[in-house]
Amino acid sequence: MTTGIAPRSAAAPASGRRAVGLWLVVCCAMVFLMVVLGGATRLTESGLSMVEWRPVTGWLPPLSDAAWQASFDAYRRSPEFQKMNFWMSLADYKAIFWLEYIHRLWGRLIGVVFLLPFLWFALRRRIDGRLGWQLAGLFVLGGLQGGLGWYMVASGLVDRPDVSQYRLAAHLGVAVAIYGWMLWLALGCLAPRRRAAGPRPLGGAVWLLIGWVGLTLVAGAFVAGMDAGFIYNTYPLMGDRLVPESAFEMAPWWINFFENAALVQFVHRLLGTALPFIALGFWLAARRAAITDRAWRAAGWMALAAVLQMALGIATLLAHVPVPLGVAHQAGAQVVLGLALWTAYELRGDRRF
Repeated sequence: MTTGIAPRSAAAPASGRRAVGLWLVVCCAMVFLMVVLGGATRLTESGLSMVEWRPVTGWLPPLSDAAWQASFDAYRRSPEFQKMNFWMSLADYKAIFWLEYIHRLWGRLIGVVFLLPFLWFALRRRIDGRLGWQLAGLFVLGGLQGGLGWYMVASGLVDRPDVSQYRLAAHLGVAVAIYGWMLWLALGCLAPRRRAAGPRPLGGAVWLLIGWVGLTLVAGAFVAGMDAGFIYNTYPLMGDRLVPESAFEMAPWWINFFENAALVQFVHRLLGTALPFIALGFWLAARRAAITDRAWRAAGWMALAAVLQMALGIATLLAHVPVPLGVAHQAGAQVVLGLALWTAYELRGDRRF
């Protein structure tokens, strides 16, 4: 009995792995855009416009006037309509429906673009055993991500017209994990590198930096989930203080880090402000380390992206989070993460000497 996935000893030829790598890059780009679309739905408050989840048939939008009216009637029973958008007409509803629909449809399209080539590559034995199981795990994780997305939306359909910031952070975190994992596998296919013998300079430090990027991303999700970006639209002070006066007004004290909008914004701006200095410090350390030129250049691009991302975040805050800047800020976070992963990947390879 054969599985279609080549055993580890029968590694796929270089041309086959390159094709797999290019396919994964396309999937990465689609996940990147998916996260950007998710940010746009949040900023335009479109995410609760579809109050039903139909995993199989949900790819079809309303196709008749009666279907549109039924969809609108279902939305009118939601807390968001009753407490916030009671003024909406059917035409207004369509404006927010389409963005959430495209977001969900794009997620389904990612599944198709991932699954069909994966099966083809597996049947053609272009994927070795380890990579095959990793890709299968990615597909399962993507399916679970769809369910997590609905779990997030459902939190805004019960009592309050807003999704849970905890579920939003989890949804974004899984999306970013999929993006990062997929990018790492793509790099392995497109630019295979032999692990350096002995200790690798900065190998541990770069993963700490990646963890900082991930923590900043998750903190940003809490800001978005609580609309915390619409308060204290000044920088570097929050009002007339460095730390907002109401930072620890809730009890117990630790709950403020997750449910106090003022402290949530402070934590995100603190992490985001520190990130470019950490990245620049890493780049300066890389200049003196025995690493490849490619790894040093990757670290430089990462540091530059981190500086630009901080500037974009400050501009977004000062402008009261306009949709274009907010979406660009979310995209910029993925760029920084991608460059940090590229740096980590390059540090795995042969050293300079």
